[in-house]
Amino acid sequence: MPGTKRFQHVIETPEPGKWEFSGYEAAVPITEKSNPLTQDLDKADAEQIVHLLGQCDAEIFQEEVQGMPTYQVTHTHPLDTANKDATSTSEPDGGLVVLSGGGTSGRMAFLMSVSTLFPICPLRSVVASREGTEDSALHGIEELKKVAAGKKKVIVIGISVGLSAPFVAGQMDYCMDNTAVFLPVLIGFNPVSMARNDPIEDWSSTFRQVAERMQKMQEKQKAFVLNPAVGPEGLSGSSRMKGGSATKILLETLLLAAHKTVDRGIEASQRCLLEILRTFERAHQVTYSQSPRIATLMKQVSTSLERKGRVYLVGWQTLGIIAIMDGVECIHTFGADFRDIRGFLIGDHSDMFNQKAELTNQGPQFSFSQEDFLTSILPALTEIDTVVFIFTLDDNLTEVQALVEQVKEKTTNIQALTHSTVGQSLPTPLKKLLTSIISITWPLLFFEYEGNFIQKFQRELSTKWVLNTVSTGAHVLLGKILQNHMLDLRISNSKLFWRALAMLQRFSGQSKARCIESLLQAIHFPQPLSDDIRAAPISCHVRLAHEKDQVIPVALLSLLFRCSIAEAQAHLAAAPSICEAVRSALSRPGQKRSADPLKTLEPAVQ
Repeated sequence: MPGTKRFQHVIETPEPGKWEFSGYEAAVPITEKSNPLTQDLDKADAEQIVHLLGQCDAEIFQEEVQGMPTYQVTHTHPLDTANKDATSTSEPDGGLVVLSGGGTSGRMAFLMSVSTLFPICPLRSVVASREGTEDSALHGIEELKKVAAGKKKVIVIGISVGLSAPFVAGQMDYCMDNTAVFLPVLIGFNPVSMARNDPIEDWSSTFRQVAERMQKMQEKQKAFVLNPAVGPEGLSGSSRMKGGSATKILLETLLLAAHKTVDRGIEASQRCLLEILRTFERAHQVTYSQSPRIATLMKQVSTSLERKGRVYLVGWQTLGIIAIMDGVECIHTFGADFRDIRGFLIGDHSDMFNQKAELTNQGPQFSFSQEDFLTSILPALTEIDTVVFIFTLDDNLTEVQALVEQVKEKTTNIQALTHSTVGQSLPTPLKKLLTSIISITWPLLFFEYEGNFIQKFQRELSTKWVLNTVSTGAHVLLGKILQNHMLDLRISNSKLFWRALAMLQRFSGQSKARCIESLLQAIHFPQPLSDDIRAAPISCHVRLAHEKDQVIPVALLSLLFRCSIAEAQAHLAAAPSICEAVRSALSRPGQKRSADPLKTLEPAVQ
């Protein structure tokens, strides 16, 4: 078949039910594996979903995850990196730390840049969900050159959870060619041996080759690779969840240690890193102590979406940024409409968004300000919509109450996620306006460097955990997930193209060639496949797939029913949910499955 060269790295589909014996599952990168904890996530109720996803998040802090030894976060490389950070940022004129990444990694970079201690430059935007640009190594290099112009020493922290983003690979390669100015630091959560190894369209090296080169240069402290294993995601491949949280934890630990180094003039120690990490572990315990209320919010969000209502996450300060992030990420993770779950940032924060005017001119999906909420959302609110207010008790509670009162005139589905410290309490008039409250209380912190920064970071991480769990669980309850796989993700970059292909192989049990053909047919429908289309670069297929809904479930139903794309679309339209459509197809006579058709396709416990 023309163009098959580009698919040579794809492993042939094992015999159905034989994934664990074929070695296929063992070859899948950790960040793409199916987590054994959540294999039946699609059958769980809200309370069980919160429990399971909380268990997956806890794996970040375990010394051994699913039998896979972790790279200790407190080993020498993070210490060296923290001390290098301190040296670079303490330079009077020419020092700069650049955080770079695509998708969730880029959004975490943005959050860090507005939330932390040093002059940091992010290379991606929090509100623009433009994951496709992460496929260009050359674009990454050009972006880096712009922000680093004139600097004498630049630490470039490239974030790629799965060690896969070409945008980051190009930058790391460029830094290694220019070590007089640049120190590259790569952060991800796979072993280098599992880094992505398929060709990058506009570059001469694969990501794995770049990472291997960095490992060699690490011996001379000319580059660093920080890649602790934190285990598979609770929702297979959904790096916005555990990967995003682990990125935040690791970076903030390093930067806090570097800040202590600058402030006190002593090098960071393993004990210092461990103390900081323990504060984040306590944040996990505090957050998930609210599991029953998190489950309540999840059910309310799911109900609104099921009734074709909207969910609005309205936040103050950096918690509003996290709200925006969560809404944006639902678009590609679940194939959601951008209006389904949307975040808004209250207050004047034009200093955070130097391109806000340019962004808002691109369309309503880039509208996220208080003014946007008041003028575009508030007048159209209905009783089936849900509004979640996210704030701390240090925020302007008079402002919070005034906005809640306005929303109360439109809908009674008003929820809140609040953060307080011991001794603070929510005013009674405001409390009475809220239908349900997730109230998270934090202990007082006494160390100066902790007191200034740690609690803010804890609140941000806690908010991220709650919102990720709620939006993920709501879509599970809506039938968007099969086992623990995102069956309806939007194919917006090459990584997601390969993930889509792997899902088709896993659930259909059909050959690699047949799965490729079906995926391309679903992407290009109604245009028939030609040899030219088959031979086109992956980027061409991604550009079309990005604009289409339900590509993966349609391709899978076409394989399972051995029918045309149009017939597969009809099967899907007639089903109550995507998950039910696929389950029904897998249960048909002749599918050569056991009594429980999905059980034969479960991967081995890692």
